[in-house]
Amino acid sequence: MKPFMDKDFLLTNDTAVRLYHDYAETMPILDYHCHISPQEIAEDRHFETITQVWLGGDHYKWRLMRAFGLDEKYMTGDAPDREKFLAFAKCLGKAVGNPLYHWAHLELRKYFGYDGVLNEKTAGEVYDLCNRVLAQPDSSVRGLIEKSGVTLICTTDDPVDTLEWHEKIAADKSFTTKVVPAWRPDKAKNIAAPGFKEYIAKLSEVSGISIATFADLKQALVNRLDYFAARGCSVTDHALEYVMYRPADDNEIERIFKKAMAGDTVSHDEDLAYQTAFMLFEGAEISRRGWVMQLHFGCKRNNNTPMYDRLGPDTGYDSIDAYYPMGELADFLNALHSRGQLPRTILYSLNPNDLAIINTILNCFNEGPAVAKLQQGSAWWFNDTKCGMEDQLSAVAESGNLSGFVGMLTDSRSFTSYTRHEYFRRILCNFLGTLVENGEFPASDLETLGEIVKDISYNNAVRYFNFPLETH
Repeated sequence: MKPFMDKDFLLTNDTAVRLYHDYAETMPILDYHCHISPQEIAEDRHFETITQVWLGGDHYKWRLMRAFGLDEKYMTGDAPDREKFLAFAKCLGKAVGNPLYHWAHLELRKYFGYDGVLNEKTAGEVYDLCNRVLAQPDSSVRGLIEKSGVTLICTTDDPVDTLEWHEKIAADKSFTTKVVPAWRPDKAKNIAAPGFKEYIAKLSEVSGISIATFADLKQALVNRLDYFAARGCSVTDHALEYVMYRPADDNEIERIFKKAMAGDTVSHDEDLAYQTAFMLFEGAEISRRGWVMQLHFGCKRNNNTPMYDRLGPDTGYDSIDAYYPMGELADFLNALHSRGQLPRTILYSLNPNDLAIINTILNCFNEGPAVAKLQQGSAWWFNDTKCGMEDQLSAVAESGNLSGFVGMLTDSRSFTSYTRHEYFRRILCNFLGTLVENGEFPASDLETLGEIVKDISYNNAVRYFNFPLETH
């Protein structure tokens, strides 16, 4: 029996152990997609309690606690911080097989020096220990980032954001981690969503463009893209239910846009036509600028209407969307490719059944550098589990170029979530080590596998995004 989460955690053979400790363990981290607050980085926030770090905004943990039947006051309500943490610890102690169990213990060891087990019995002492550590000067937000070896962070930012906190971080030479914005224009895309007209008015104000037509909207977005570019942005992100392709002529799109701006209801077909036109514009602009486009899809959001009305989005009430026409993804990519406007693109589906489909589609359009132009993104959200990561790695390896994969991201709102990179790297090394142990890759060529591990862990992302960083 192996010890609980020892130094060789998740490494089941000698080759995996060597790959992890000799190649992966000390590689830095490039977090090219997350949801952490640039304001908290700029202000170098000191959290008062571990509850604020772990439960403040983390819907992964909220979903687990709801699965145990806890009252909402312990997640998003007004229960005291200590009670919230004790409630979470009670759930975690029985969360066998859940990645949160592993993530939490990796974080406790790395950031708080706790090698024990967190459960209902130990919750009180762990809470006090973590709070003592958080009170130390080097446990501020920036301290946690530096302890993690993070070289660059891409936050998630709306076109109307001022990016003032990014400017303050960039001006502070005492902090060496680069923090750059990532363009997330979902509110301008979601024409059928409540508040669209009001959002366009705000975008008009900050862009200096009076927006009365779709052509005006595109000009306003170009202005804001220029603004983002001047502040280091070179990455975009788009959240879609699915990647649709319902092309319509300019006159039809203008009619739909004016209908929405008049406050009239936009039909489902009109919504799809508008979103197609919007994303074709985005793809062309991203390509022209030499940026990277990320497409997150396969998610059905805000399923619980009463809780959405109470708490808003991103609070743990989203699910995997299992039915949509994947052929339209190929049509969308082909439309951009045929015009010479297909940018470097990363595709993430929340539906694990799409893994093989995505790889067959993206390989129809891959050409150019060794690190493939089109990528299947890392196992996302409900899939960033042990099995989910293994399945994603296997799918990429079996139908594409695993050695060119850009690797892991946190997609997190927590400053201690960087141990997810360790979790991923252990799974990666075990995946590759098992191939060697099974005679599927020569043991004599460990140097090649070591290079692949280092590239997937960090170097491929540096090269793919063209960030001003050194490879390792």
